[in-house]
Amino acid sequence: MSQIANVIRAMRLDDYAVVQLLVNIDAAPEQEVEIAGVGNGFNDSGTIAVAFPQYEFTGVNNVGEWTFNYENPVPNQVMYQNVGANVTWYAVDPYGTLEWNPVCTWATSANVIEWLGISSATANDTAFITKCVNAANQFAYRRRLESGYLTDELHTAPGADALLATIMYAATLYRERGSVDSFASFDTMGTFPVTSGLGRIMQLLGCGRPQVA
Repeated sequence: MSQIANVIRAMRLDDYAVVQLLVNIDAAPEQEVEIAGVGNGFNDSGTIAVAFPQYEFTGVNNVGEWTFNYENPVPNQVMYQNVGANVTWYAVDPYGTLEWNPVCTWATSANVIEWLGISSATANDTAFITKCVNAANQFAYRRRLESGYLTDELHTAPGADALLATIMYAATLYRERGSVDSFASFDTMGTFPVTSGLGRIMQLLGCGRPQVA
């Protein structure tokens, strides 16, 4: 579910590149991005964005700290390491592109452990809960986007209902570990099927209901 934004300007100083986008993107440091069509050595696949500054970057001081001109705001910037000669700001014409995969972080592992009511027993359990949380976050964000919710933020759940749905879905994935199609259970304990509650999850996410203009 990658997204693309246009790059309209670029500069490089002290081995850091800064590109200005046509629009703001909802991303955070450590986000992997791909730069294309910018030229001058700025193009990079799989680079890591280190910052999203809102002011003009003025270089690195003698103790290795970034410096900025706080009297000159510059919106929609993405900064990443890019070794090369200094290049002053220039207009990218035609526009270049920045591609990234949105990473949703609505629910956390602590939320899921609280919902399950148990602590993870082993390091493997902890790692698997993390995988379930990551999958649930992406699932919830994608399903709401597909259902017409276009203003959701990646790092803040749009409401308590959507957050609970995400937590429930992550817990469902965790409890289905080792099972073919539902929660693991003992067949001698009864014949009632254990369902995942996906309908309730989708209801809390606000998906599947008519969209009103």
